[in-house]
Amino acid sequence: MSHPVDSVVSAVRAYIEQHRAVFLDDLAEWLRIPSVSAQPDHAPDVRRSADWLAAKLTETGFPTTEVWETPGAPAVFAEWPSDVPGAPTVLVYGHHDVQPAALADGWNSEPFEPVVRDNRLYARGAADDKGQVFFHTLGVRAHLAATGRTTPAVNLKLLIEGEEESGSPHFRALVEERAERLAADAVIVSDTGMWSEDTPTVCTGMRGLAECEIQLYGPDQDIHSGSFGGAVPNPATAAARLVAALHDEHARVAVPGFYDGIVELTDRERALFAELPFDEEQWLRTAKSYATHGEAGHTTLERIWARPTAEVNGIGGGYQGAGSKTVIPSSAMVKLSFRLVAGQEPDHIEKLVRAWAAQQVPAGIRCEITFSGGTRPCLTPLDHPALRSVVRAMGRAFDKPVRFTREGGSGPAADLQEVLGTPVLFLGISVPSDGWHAPDEKVELDLLLKGVETTAYLWGDLAEHWRHVP
Repeated sequence: MSHPVDSVVSAVRAYIEQHRAVFLDDLAEWLRIPSVSAQPDHAPDVRRSADWLAAKLTETGFPTTEVWETPGAPAVFAEWPSDVPGAPTVLVYGHHDVQPAALADGWNSEPFEPVVRDNRLYARGAADDKGQVFFHTLGVRAHLAATGRTTPAVNLKLLIEGEEESGSPHFRALVEERAERLAADAVIVSDTGMWSEDTPTVCTGMRGLAECEIQLYGPDQDIHSGSFGGAVPNPATAAARLVAALHDEHARVAVPGFYDGIVELTDRERALFAELPFDEEQWLRTAKSYATHGEAGHTTLERIWARPTAEVNGIGGGYQGAGSKTVIPSSAMVKLSFRLVAGQEPDHIEKLVRAWAAQQVPAGIRCEITFSGGTRPCLTPLDHPALRSVVRAMGRAFDKPVRFTREGGSGPAADLQEVLGTPVLFLGISVPSDGWHAPDEKVELDLLLKGVETTAYLWGDLAEHWRHVP
């Protein structure tokens, strides 16, 4: 007689194989909708994408599916309560909008006409994020089929926004407005990836973001550098000095107070990062760079995942044309971005940067700083029981040890964590070669189905091993 766990695995895999073709056909139909939120001409397509998904979730079995309006693009909400008393509530987050794409960008096939080549599905949104949203539909059905249940083992909710690729400008307000409907014990974000095809990984955190533009003003107009140079302050020189003062000789951010209160890496986390098969030379080739650089005392992975940073994204001022024009420019500008880690708040970083910049600017230079909306960092403790469930479910699906990563970028997941007061966990199956935002975006079909399988195990594991304790 087979072990009960083996029987569930066999049942899940059999169900997925039986429904694979229909699942991929449905996904291809969704991918044909060019839901590009950044382009106003595609606003009707973004709405059509939301309506399509709501209808498909109803067909999947969700008794509640709704399209939620925002001042911008609509989001989709779905809910499927469990009949198990005291079952935990899980909210799945993703997005149905996609990046712009055109054949002329370098695609080998039409970006909104999905094609399969070498067991890979090519289309805009195949990995980011429609494919990773859609694997939850077959996953919950496989969960029910393998366990004989009529409702999920957890109270399952989905929130699929329509503006993530445009910076989620209305997302936080939506979450605040609908917080009661979205209440959950844990949030699963399926908008991330894995280390590689051969190394399944779970992301445990994303950095936050604060970004600003600094405008420096001197003379009321460009003036002659021979007549006035050396006697009045130069905004371009002030910009250069400002940038030079951003880091110390150890590549640490020199803004006073910048590192106060950050959550430092533990020895265990350092060891887990070191377990990953990281090839620095290959990474540099991917980065199109020739050498690593950064804060002393930390590895490359630690720098991009677990350390805060300050980067100059743009700098300019004065004459930019051919030849020379001997002027003192009337203005200059610097664009800065700060990636933040747990323990840092964008609003606090803004105050620190404003105070620091004011100290760097000489008399006679007027400084104006504009910050855009910040994103908070989020971090899942390694010993969180819900994270253990994600790791066990992925391990069963892949039949391999699961490693741990973080994401160097930023996203709206922290808004869910802060507003709802719940831990955020990441479940993604995309790999670096999938080419998010690039021509020929694709998803590995075998990995996509492993995502389906992981979610089929996850809901039962959460219900068995975790009860939320307020």
